[in-house]
Amino acid sequence: MAQQGVDLQICVVGNGCAPDIVPAGARSVALETNVGIPGGRNTGARALADTSRPDDYLFFLDNDATFPAADVLARLVAEADQHPEAAYVQPRLTGPDDVTTPRRWVPRLRTGDPGRSGTITTMTEGVVLVRRNVFDALGGWEASLFLYHEGLDLAYRCWAAGYTGFYAADIRMHHPVTSPARHALFHRLAARNRITVAYRNLPGSLIPLYLSVWTVITLVRCLRGGGTRECLAGMREGWAGRRDQVRRPMSWRTVVRLTRAGRPPAI
Repeated sequence: MAQQGVDLQICVVGNGCAPDIVPAGARSVALETNVGIPGGRNTGARALADTSRPDDYLFFLDNDATFPAADVLARLVAEADQHPEAAYVQPRLTGPDDVTTPRRWVPRLRTGDPGRSGTITTMTEGVVLVRRNVFDALGGWEASLFLYHEGLDLAYRCWAAGYTGFYAADIRMHHPVTSPARHALFHRLAARNRITVAYRNLPGSLIPLYLSVWTVITLVRCLRGGGTRECLAGMREGWAGRRDQVRRPMSWRTVVRLTRAGRPPAI
């Protein structure tokens, strides 16, 4: 749905393909190979930076999400203006019925009430508004993650830089209600990237606690839903490659801020 009330520039990125649907007046970029979702988003952000019209915000929209109304972006920008401490503003993601919100789509621990707005410490990557100056200063998405948990990584870096995130639950975006396990790589990459994100962002003494908690959670989920072998392979891959990552551990002050916001960086 066309958006109103915003000065909009669009870039469509074909990740390993040529985009076959490009709105009139939009830019497009065709990548020869699939560089992963965060890498593709970075490509689009760079393409939009190379214009004579500087942008204040970036809105990342995956190709399986849709706008249910023409004022979504304008309302998100208005929320960002009201919350200058927030580096990113997250709408509520629902199914096409405008009501159903799986717990995994609620970007905070207390997921029982997806209609409650407030400060958040992570994000749903495929439908999020981010301040351009913060995004550029932090170096964008971490492309090496390829898929899964890149939102947690960027959120941690936003908080480490002194910002927060905000969940605007009364602003909706639509998405098919599907399971991430539908992707063949889910179990391996999700397990690998948990280790990568922890090693990149957490103080050294918190890493064993964080990984212990998530190892238990992951294995319990695998026992219920399958994928144990792939998860174990991802854990081995993440641990073996951890030293290839650049460590920028958050301060203990950031740990305290995250904990006060309802999500200590151990869960």
